[in-house]
Amino acid sequence: MAFRAVIRKSASLAPLVGRAIGRVEARRSFGSAILTAAGRRRGCLCGRGHPAGSYLCGYSTAVVSKKPAAAESLLRIVEDEIKAAQETDDHDRVEDVPEGFPFKIEDNLGQQTLILTRQYDGEHMKVEVHMPDLVTGEENDVRDDDDDDTERPTQSSLPLVVTVTKKSGISLEFSCVAFADEIAIDSLSVKKPEKDSEEMAYEGPNFHDLDENLKNAFHKYLEIRGIKPSTTNFLHEYMINKDSKEYLGWLNELKTFVEA
Repeated sequence: MAFRAVIRKSASLAPLVGRAIGRVEARRSFGSAILTAAGRRRGCLCGRGHPAGSYLCGYSTAVVSKKPAAAESLLRIVEDEIKAAQETDDHDRVEDVPEGFPFKIEDNLGQQTLILTRQYDGEHMKVEVHMPDLVTGEENDVRDDDDDDTERPTQSSLPLVVTVTKKSGISLEFSCVAFADEIAIDSLSVKKPEKDSEEMAYEGPNFHDLDENLKNAFHKYLEIRGIKPSTTNFLHEYMINKDSKEYLGWLNELKTFVEA
C-alpha cells in the first residue's frame, strides 16, 4: 500500500467560525438599534401604563433575543460542517489489517495517537503512532526565488515513537518518521527505570552524526522487530481514517456545547 497525497475534502471550520463571528457582530449592532428605539418609545404605555415599563420591556426583549440568535447561527454552521464531513470524509471506512501484522492495535476514540504493542524475543515493544503530516502538491511547490534555507518536506510522513524494553526495565526509545519507502530515525536514547525523570539525563549524540554502520545496524534492529515500510504504510492509511473519525467526533462535541 503506497502513501497517498491526501487533502481533507471537508471545509475548514476556521472560516466558518469567522463568518459566525461576523454575524454575531452584526447582531450586536442590531441589538443596539433595538435599545435605541426602545428609549424613544418611553412615552408609550406598557403593562400598567408606566412609561418606564415600556423602556424596561424593550431592553429585556433585546437581551433575551440576541444570544439565542447568535448561538443558532453558529449551530447551523457547525451542523453544515458535520454534514459535509459525513459526506466527504472517510470517517466510516475500515482499513483491513494486513495478514501477518505483528502488533496488537489499541485505538481509543478521542485520542490522537494509536498504540501498538507486541512481545519479541523477551522484549516488550510499544509504538506510539501520531497523526500523519500530509503534504499536497500545492504545499510541495517551491518558488525559485525563495531564499529560505529551511528544509521542506517533499512527501507525507508519519511520526512514530518506538520503545523497546528489556525484562530488567531498561529500554531504547527511537523517535522516527516514516515515509513511503523508508523510515528515518531522528533520535535514540537509553531509558533506565531508576533514573529520576527530573534529572537532565544525557540523551546521546545526534543520531545523524553516528557512524554509518551503526545507523544501518539500528535500522535493521527496528526492521526485524516489525518497524518497516509495509507496516508504516498501513498505519499511514489507518491514521488518515482515524483523523476523519476524530474530527467528526469533535464537531459533534462542539454541537453539543453550542446546543447546551
